[in-house]
Amino acid sequence: MLSCRTSAIICTFEVHTRYISFNQPIHMDLIQDIIDRAKANPQHIVFPEGTEERTLKAADRLLRDGVVRLTLIGDPYAIRSRAHDLGLRHIDKAELLDPKKHPKKQEYTELLLELRRKKGLTEEQAAILVEDPLYLGCLMIKAGDADGELAGAINATGDVLRPALQIVKTTPGISCVSGVFLMFLPHGDYGDNGLLLFADCAVMPTPTAEELAQIAISSAESARAIAGIEPRIAMLSFSTKGSAHHEAVDKVIEATRIAKEMAPDLQLDGEMQLDAALVSKVATLKAPGSPVAGKANVLVFPSLEAGNIGYKLVQRLAGAEAVGPILQGMAAPVNDLSRGASVDDIYKMAAITANQSIALKAHK
Repeated sequence: MLSCRTSAIICTFEVHTRYISFNQPIHMDLIQDIIDRAKANPQHIVFPEGTEERTLKAADRLLRDGVVRLTLIGDPYAIRSRAHDLGLRHIDKAELLDPKKHPKKQEYTELLLELRRKKGLTEEQAAILVEDPLYLGCLMIKAGDADGELAGAINATGDVLRPALQIVKTTPGISCVSGVFLMFLPHGDYGDNGLLLFADCAVMPTPTAEELAQIAISSAESARAIAGIEPRIAMLSFSTKGSAHHEAVDKVIEATRIAKEMAPDLQLDGEMQLDAALVSKVATLKAPGSPVAGKANVLVFPSLEAGNIGYKLVQRLAGAEAVGPILQGMAAPVNDLSRGASVDDIYKMAAITANQSIALKAHK
């Protein structure tokens, strides 16, 4: 069983997100960079929804282009038959894994029991769960047989995240999973030529100071791994450097302190208001001497409420392109698709997942 807090997080993610979009040209150079980095170091990504049509079409393109190595979970006969009907030519380059019978089934069953026996999992329950493609994909990652997972085209968010949190778990030193958006503005006035990262906009409803600090650290890793930029992180509040006094401000001040202790070399500062974070003239007045104020490219919001509203305001009113949510803080990348995701979305999210894996390996 998941904790009440974890269950609430899964529900929140499912309600508030599902906004992957790759339509506007402003960010195509970065997306191509992400694809090229994946091609240069192909990672082994698992698609648990191996018979789903959009997933198969994306898999065929990924295999054709050599972006990733793939395992498709499902009945191999059904996968090949569906691929034939769709005119797909490259599916045989993937590993096709039957969840009900494969050489490592017993090994994965024992691994699941080892991980979950103290939580009350029985051998009978493990034998059933190990045949669930979503559990099987995570067990492959945990056993070192795959580098990441992408699912959600036909499965609910909670069903995707539950085995990930139980099996893959979080990065050492990080106890919370969060969701980051790449925000591409229609002009280059803010961030890195119009690119900003917003977090957390997807998962943690009311993060503690410790969790907020971890979200900042995870967002820094995402900035480097996915966007290829050096992060300049602003810890946002309705106060700048003591201009207001409230327990909500105190939380951000404490989160800033913790984050600096966790990563002393990181360019990170707070607490600060949004205008102080982004506008140099305002930064000079409100936060003189700050290494981040006026030039932040990563914005960490004090709550999910603020982050979710903030990214949607920028998306709708400023015409920004929002790419995400991209899950961060996992020990290995597991990303959740929209059930309305296109073939192109799946293709590019697979490349993003590969980039996350490359970065995580580089830090081990």
